Amino acid sequence: MNSAKTAHPVKGKDNPYLLLTVTMVLWGSAFSSSKVVVEQLPHGVAAFLRFGGGALALLVAVRLFGRRGARVAARDRGRAALAGLLGVFAYNLSFFWGLSLAPSMDAGVIVPVVSPVLTTAFLLLTRRESASPARIAGLGLGVVGAVVFFVGAGTGGGGATRLTGDLLFLLSAVCWTSFTLAGPRVLAGIEPLRATTYATCAGAVALGLFSAPDLGDVSWGELPAGIWLNVVFLAVGPTALANLLYYRGVGAVGPASASVMMFLVPVLGSSAAVVFLGESFGAVQAAGAVVLLAGAVLAVTQGRLPGRRGPAGEGGAAHASRRVRAVTDDA
Repeated sequence: MNSAKTAHPVKGKDNPYLLLTVTMVLWGSAFSSSKVVVEQLPHGVAAFLRFGGGALALLVAVRLFGRRGARVAARDRGRAALAGLLGVFAYNLSFFWGLSLAPSMDAGVIVPVVSPVLTTAFLLLTRRESASPARIAGLGLGVVGAVVFFVGAGTGGGGATRLTGDLLFLLSAVCWTSFTLAGPRVLAGIEPLRATTYATCAGAVALGLFSAPDLGDVSWGELPAGIWLNVVFLAVGPTALANLLYYRGVGAVGPASASVMMFLVPVLGSSAAVVFLGESFGAVQAAGAVVLLAGAVLAVTQGRLPGRRGPAGEGGAAHASRRVRAVTDDA
């Protein structure tokens, strides 16, 4: 498939890195907000409320802002729906389950930091990116940091329960990596708004079916107003708006460059967890988090941030464009 002809780039004066930065701010705030919700509701119900509300918000957005008379092939709708089962249903089922067992700080480190490492490793293994010494060293550091982090989770406060939650966050990172890599292929024949809507709706339906047995056990009338405020925020901000902006960013700069922006999330997520929830790391976990983050940054960037000029004077934007075409064509 020739993505240069079919992909939908970010239009006008939109800066893809600005869009991705807003996305990371919303996602960073979502960890502590989701923790507040899952403390009052079963994890499946919490995930369904977030993405059921997000699906409704996106359907309204399609009605108001979507291209009139746009025709989407059944194959493209199917691709977006399958992506939603992976990036919405599977990801959030394991994510909210993990939040019911472990602090939101752990999720704020594992998901956004491990995901870029996994993305880079996949691109190297499939020869879509070059295996430089810096990347190999970064991946090695990332593995060491992750091992130390998980050891700290199992031996520190929370014990086996916290470790189980962290392993579920790791599964979430695997799901999100796959979702990110599928982005350019999903966007090849469909505008980002509709792609995000189809994906979110498919994932929300699956979450609704999964959580249906628990819905009757919830004392809906006794839920504090703060829970509903958090649900509305999660549905509109980190779900509907953030996923749309993320897909637009991935479509413009490619999955590898988009993954670099994920390094903003652990800082924002950890800060929110400390300020609003009073959470903290043990010494071993903190050391593991630092090593993991350093390895991830090295593996993904090789010391060069997006926008810097690459080899032979190649600009960062041109390099990202070449990479997204390669990922889309090979997918």
